[in-house]
Amino acid sequence: MKLPKKFVDRVGANLKKYQRVATAQQKADVAEADTVTVVKDILEDVFGYDKYEELTSEHQIKSTYCDLAIKIGGKLRLLIEVKSAGSSLADNHLKQVIDYGAHQGIHWVILTNAVEWRLIRIYVAHQISHEEVCRFVLSEIAPRNEDHLRQMFLFAKEGLATDAMDAFHQQAQLFNKFTVASIVCSEPVVAVVRRELRRLFPDLKVAAENLRALIADEVIKREAIEGDKAKEAATRIKKAQGKIERAKRKEAVVVG
Repeated sequence: MKLPKKFVDRVGANLKKYQRVATAQQKADVAEADTVTVVKDILEDVFGYDKYEELTSEHQIKSTYCDLAIKIGGKLRLLIEVKSAGSSLADNHLKQVIDYGAHQGIHWVILTNAVEWRLIRIYVAHQISHEEVCRFVLSEIAPRNEDHLRQMFLFAKEGLATDAMDAFHQQAQLFNKFTVASIVCSEPVVAVVRRELRRLFPDLKVAAENLRALIADEVIKREAIEGDKAKEAATRIKKAQGKIERAKRKEAVVVG
């Protein structure tokens, strides 16, 4: 998707200013309240939100309030946890806001100290969990670098309006080490590798199951083929393959 000109122009006009401000605040190790002020300015001048109409620090979480929340048309869309500019961000900063977001049906949280920005996806299944989808350091962003702009677009009002977060997350779920590892271990790919080995080394005798075990045990990192994410990737591939097979059978019936 082509990035909106309004977004690109706004980033080009305002980014450098806030790169300097955020870096200066980090060096000065300012208080969290001061960082919240800068984050609100960044959200308005760089990411396009109206800080008076769409940003609030009065959104209650149980007995306290979250640092910032984004409401579009009166509907809560994003929660933002802000830490002081001199602090290092960590997952434990997210626990309260993630628990609240999960119970309120909010799927996205931003964690930031004005310098570093992280986008977090909340999952609610058997238990509440979360996954970091994107992160960037403001001072490292180049306003003419399209990959950098696409990362920033996920945090922008225009991105929120077009569900860019969900689209990016879906793409990331499909194109990752777990999906590729599952495909590499699949029967068609193992057959291709086995065929190529036999072409290069005619005297080599190798069974498909032995080759698959070699790839899984010694070629691919274990983390890519074990655990929940690996199982999810295998399930997605199985569903995709089933869809292709059903389409082939349907086409064959029509042709027949």
